[in-house]
Amino acid sequence: MKTSWFKRSTIGLLALLFVLGTAMPAFGAGGARVWVEYRPGAKASVRAELQRASAQFHHQFDKLDAFVVSVPENALNGLRHNPNIVSIEVDPVRELVENKPSARASAEPEALLLEQVVPYGVDMVQARDIWDANRDGKVDRKAPTGAGRTVCIIDTGLYEEHEDLQGVDVVGGYSQTNTDPAEWTYDGYGHGTHVAGTIVAMNNEYGVVGVTPGTVSLFIVKIFDDAGLWVSKAHASDLVEAAFLCADNGANVISMSLSGTQKSGYEEKAFQSLYDAGILSVAAASNDGIDEYHYPASYDSVISVAAIDQYGVVADFSQHNDQVELAAPGVGVLSTLSYVPDSWLFVGDQAYAGQPMEFSPYGTVTGLLANGGRCLPTDTPVDWTGQVVLCERGDVSFADKVTTVMNGGGLAVVVYNNVPGPFSGTLGAEGDWIVAISISQEDGLAALAYGGQEVTVQSAPPIEGSSYEAWDGTSMATPHVSAVAALIWSWDTTLTNVEIREALTITAMDLGEDGRDNYYGFGLVQAYDAWEYLSGGKPGKK
Repeated sequence: MKTSWFKRSTIGLLALLFVLGTAMPAFGAGGARVWVEYRPGAKASVRAELQRASAQFHHQFDKLDAFVVSVPENALNGLRHNPNIVSIEVDPVRELVENKPSARASAEPEALLLEQVVPYGVDMVQARDIWDANRDGKVDRKAPTGAGRTVCIIDTGLYEEHEDLQGVDVVGGYSQTNTDPAEWTYDGYGHGTHVAGTIVAMNNEYGVVGVTPGTVSLFIVKIFDDAGLWVSKAHASDLVEAAFLCADNGANVISMSLSGTQKSGYEEKAFQSLYDAGILSVAAASNDGIDEYHYPASYDSVISVAAIDQYGVVADFSQHNDQVELAAPGVGVLSTLSYVPDSWLFVGDQAYAGQPMEFSPYGTVTGLLANGGRCLPTDTPVDWTGQVVLCERGDVSFADKVTTVMNGGGLAVVVYNNVPGPFSGTLGAEGDWIVAISISQEDGLAALAYGGQEVTVQSAPPIEGSSYEAWDGTSMATPHVSAVAALIWSWDTTLTNVEIREALTITAMDLGEDGRDNYYGFGLVQAYDAWEYLSGGKPGKK
């Protein structure tokens, strides 16, 4: 039986592409969600006015002299004429949204079983040149490691029980997504755990290792729920509250693999205040592959991070504009994950791991296996009555493939990749679908040999547990920069955030056009070179 997804007997390599941030309507069923700034000393009277307007209170920011509320649209004009109200501003959305599944090749999981894997990004950013210069797998004596610095991750939570995060100093956390603030220790989507692994996965005998080898401290704020890329959203005010929580709990670096298209004056003011207070904020440039600003990355007080691949080429999805400051590995980044998939194609004595198609139902279906080719729509339906149909990816949407199989009477659909490696997919919208999963190209081609035999398709939610996957996105590039900042800062904690930022930009490896450009910023972040710059050319000497 092939059981390559479980614990460290697998390092699953699903290449997912995370775009972070799309515009959302300013008004909804609850009316307008807005920031309301009041004049100094007028907090009580403005609160009373908002209560009379049937406002729903979300946040109160004394530092910004502002409330965040949802109010009926018809109450806005009256509020705007209140002399104690300075301004009213829409509270824009910040969210995680998938762009498209990646089709990039992945290594076979079994190749990663015998020893710890060092993700390519760790060496691209020169992390081991600082703490394992001789490459013996051990942390060099007296080398900076990130110890003494705290990185705050604002994301989907953290799976604390992950095998490769045991021993990491997690100083605490908070969840905004549930009435139980302790829910930050659950990461049902996995994005936050993936980010954390890139920063701080332990240097041990299995799994992966982070840019800081299990040594930097973490504080976690869970701002998104467990629905992940299909449903999750937050607002700029939620992000501001999260960032203030980071500051209140000793964060030196704030790492944000998230964004939105709309600027918020209050959010900008908040991050500037944090920067002035000595905190370095790092955020994903976003993944629309265009020159549009996304926030908070495009505020002057925040480092905007672009994504490059292992060859130093900017990813086609990476945002490009004059606010991009640094580039870091963001294609096929292998890191920790909080769940083990539990969807399969059982064929003969083999079990091929799969992923449920988004919007398809969970369930278990048994039938004879049919080769449907690419399952293209036809005028005359193929008779697949009572069969499980194996379809190759390509030419038409997954929804079209599944519809074709349904029209032919098929019981379930298994879509295999048309390039090496596995992938994830969606049917686009809710509907009366049949069970549908995706599998890798390698497994799909192997399964073709079982045509006409009885097979079983199981589609089920993933199980909480330790696993590893390679993901794409500026989401994955961001923690590289956050971790490098903490790594070099730990060498001398008396340095300021401004000095650390300057060192990172001055020593970045120039890529693309000469000098700073819109695609790479100043270039690929370089830990050792920044350390050397800070130490006057003599690393280790203060």
